[in-house]
Amino acid sequence: MDRPLPIGIEDFKKLRENNFYYVDKSLLIKELLDNRSEVSLFMRPRRFGKTLSLSMLRYYFEQVPVSDTNTDNNNLFKGLKIMEAGEKYTKHKGRYPVVNLSLKSAKQPDWNMAYDAMVNEIAKEFERHDDVLESSRLLPDEKELFCRIRGKKAARIDYAMAMEFLTRCLKKVYRRNVIILLDEYDVPLENAYFNGFYKQMTDFIRSFFESALKTNSSLEFAVITGCLRITKESIFTGLNNPEMISILNVNYAEHFGFTQPEVEQLLGAYGISNKKGEVRRWYDGYVFGKTEVYNPWSVLNYTKTAAVDKNAFPKPYWANTSSNSIVRELVERADGSVRQEMEALIEGEVIEKPVH
Repeated sequence: MDRPLPIGIEDFKKLRENNFYYVDKSLLIKELLDNRSEVSLFMRPRRFGKTLSLSMLRYYFEQVPVSDTNTDNNNLFKGLKIMEAGEKYTKHKGRYPVVNLSLKSAKQPDWNMAYDAMVNEIAKEFERHDDVLESSRLLPDEKELFCRIRGKKAARIDYAMAMEFLTRCLKKVYRRNVIILLDEYDVPLENAYFNGFYKQMTDFIRSFFESALKTNSSLEFAVITGCLRITKESIFTGLNNPEMISILNVNYAEHFGFTQPEVEQLLGAYGISNKKGEVRRWYDGYVFGKTEVYNPWSVLNYTKTAAVDKNAFPKPYWANTSSNSIVRELVERADGSVRQEMEALIEGEVIEKPVH
């Protein structure tokens, strides 16, 4: 097959416009619309397509500004399953203003640098929406605050409330509720924990989230992704029952990672169907809900290698893609029994643990 594999491609538009191979995960849109949770928090391992999925949601739901007549996202979804799901779902396409923010840049060595990194990301998202400044529906003081936030000259409290303020501006201009997409929500908190400024970060993130996600009349719904569930001094205190979707949930199970049929179709497309057993032994290590799931990062990397070199040996591609600080600390602080269990796992044995 001539189509390139999308290794490291996290922008849905770039993937589709450049004809990369795409494992169709568009029915995530259908399930979100069917469930209609106000806030959905997805917790999945790293490199399981979370950022790409949020990018897909943005291009599906986002209303293109009136001034941008050259943009048409319809072709991005041509031939995908969501377009066959019926008018109940396709009527939502291109209908909403969308706030799309990633917090991964907040992985910095101290509080000031982490805060500045978040301010920079917030400012970029305001700049992406600066069409609203042309509207007569915003008051002069709203435009002035918008420009200060965009110019990274606002007060700390303004940035703590920035997401709520942006949704309010967008609703006033577009006369529709706003969708919030928030990626890597846990990165600033995990990083702050290990670098000694956890309380400062928690206080800021709690205000940042609560202002936008709690009783926000401008919010249609929000989708948040991360690897970890942050429970200590919860940043979601007081939110109206956000839906926490972990790997134990049956719903949404097939939308992150590759299922068995998807892997078989991928291997067949690149002429290596005979590698199915090898791929299963190496990369089929997950069950989400009741669905068997393959590690997509490893499968894509192995497929790219094996399609060229039929004798290529599988590798643990996923192992060094990020820090394992939390696992390392837990092992270091564990007692002898836990170390024995870790050694048993390394030797290929099985242990059982209750999940609380």
